[in-house]
Amino acid sequence: MQLPREGDYIAIQSYKHDGHFHRNWRDTMVLKASENAIIGCNDHTLVTEADGRRWVTREPAIVYFHRHYWFNIIAMIRDTGVTYYCNLASPYTLDQEALKYIDYDLDIKVFPDGEKRLLDVDEYAAHAAEWNYPPEIDQILRGSVHELIRFVDEELGPFAPGYVDLWYKRYQELKPRRKGRPKPR
Repeated sequence: MQLPREGDYIAIQSYKHDGHFHRNWRDTMVLKASENAIIGCNDHTLVTEADGRRWVTREPAIVYFHRHYWFNIIAMIRDTGVTYYCNLASPYTLDQEALKYIDYDLDIKVFPDGEKRLLDVDEYAAHAAEWNYPPEIDQILRGSVHELIRFVDEELGPFAPGYVDLWYKRYQELKPRRKGRPKPR
């Protein structure tokens, strides 16, 4: 599979452990793609839920996906500052249709003041029981929570000072070059 190029638009699709479709984000602009990571920007992007509901994201967001980490990070750029929404999820795969991952329910939200909240613990427990998450998955995800907290505390990756500003500026530089409606890959 050839990597998308800077300025290309891709779709992002999440699934659940049992394989059913969870959510689709259309038209994410790729800002950087390497062998291990994809950085992109969603800006008022159409989202379609598994039940068919559709909505549009309210603010621009820098998204970070990695082939080796069991989490992905969405940095939402708001008037009040950057809020991070971090999904505990499988490393991504990429095919002609979309960037894809399995969402494992647990999320960490990091507020502009640095407060961190672990979310959806009950949903994780219910799905773990319903879909029989193997012990290895549970162990990987618990370790990934700690790794993600380390990223926040040590200001690594998307949490580094200037990271969001740098990539949002790059998005703004690329956006005017695109003519007409963006086309998903």
